[in-house]
Amino acid sequence: MNVLITEYLRINLDTEMWECRRCDRPHIGARENYKRGLLVYDRNPAEIHKPLLDPKLYQRTFSPDPSWCRILEYYCPSCGTLVEAEYLPPGHPPLHDIELDIDALKAAWKDRPELQQAPAGPYVRRVSGHQHSHAAPRKGS
Repeated sequence: MNVLITEYLRINLDTEMWECRRCDRPHIGARENYKRGLLVYDRNPAEIHKPLLDPKLYQRTFSPDPSWCRILEYYCPSCGTLVEAEYLPPGHPPLHDIELDIDALKAAWKDRPELQQAPAGPYVRRVSGHQHSHAAPRKGS
């Protein structure tokens, strides 16, 4: 049984492995940080956030300083799908942002049908015209 966790990750509850939803490749045990099973690209922030001011003329250019910030991109080693990106201070270990109780997940999904794709949300109808007031609330109301 596969349980969808993110857009590009799922957990195979039978093997207890993180898997890529694009190419089905198993990455690492589901009780571990999924990022340890992915390829990591340590990006220079200036590659992504180009300086707005000339770095030869200005110390602060509105681009993150690489001595204070790094951008880690995590890719599937098999198909190259970008799974996650995070901003961290240099030397900080990768965040462990998803930690699931695998035993509880198995119990919760044992009688459910397997989902192949995430369910779509309800259709949101746009209403023409406002349904609320922009007036400031009165004192004592």
